Amino acid sequence: MMMQSYCQSCGMPLVDEALLGSEKEGHKSQEYCTYCYEGGEFKQPQLTVKEMIEICVPHLQEDGMPENEARHMLTSFLPSLKRWRKDEWKEPKMVELESFQIIGISAQTSNANEMTAQAKIPQLWDHFYQQNISGQIAERKNNNIYGLYSDYETDVNGDYAVTLGVEVSSNDDETPAGLVVKTMPTAKYLVFTSEKGSLPEVVIQAWQEIWTWFANATVERTYTGDFELYDERCANPQEAQVDIYIAIK
Repeated sequence: MMMQSYCQSCGMPLVDEALLGSEKEGHKSQEYCTYCYEGGEFKQPQLTVKEMIEICVPHLQEDGMPENEARHMLTSFLPSLKRWRKDEWKEPKMVELESFQIIGISAQTSNANEMTAQAKIPQLWDHFYQQNISGQIAERKNNNIYGLYSDYETDVNGDYAVTLGVEVSSNDDETPAGLVVKTMPTAKYLVFTSEKGSLPEVVIQAWQEIWTWFANATVERTYTGDFELYDERCANPQEAQVDIYIAIK
């Protein structure tokens, strides 16, 4: 089962082995698609990231995404991929956390769906702030906001639940209408810290780094629950830094 979910050149979801490119020795590449990479080389070695964006925009339009949305998404997304990235990834740190609860709003989605015009995560964030969800929860423990990924169907390629919410001491009180309670189990995590920059671009880039890191590591994810931590470093959304916690075996 593949750990890498997107081509690290064009961003195509690598959902089928037939889409994988090939290395010089003939085996399948786990990082690049067959349209970008063959025999251990890029098919268009002189291509720039701007030119790649122009190639990809029409394909997203065919899938129903408006041109301006496609261009904005690709401009944020493609520079974080391995082919175009300039910076080396910082090694994550390992921590163990006790179980905790968050209350917030939730939706079912998948990584493949988030690459389409029907992406649910941006809509969920809009709803979270427009409805002042955190302000509805009286028993919150701190000012942090969590982006929780849980209820994984399989792995990076399957459906999962994403919940935006705040941490609470317990669920003794009645949950406000329309909100859900999620419990993160006691677990061991690798903590990846994003670059400083604009939200959500730095988070998208960090997830791309994480998928690549696990594709080349011996450490395995448990898929019991992972989360993004938005703390005081996110007070300015143009100069934000986010920690992403990945549960491991």
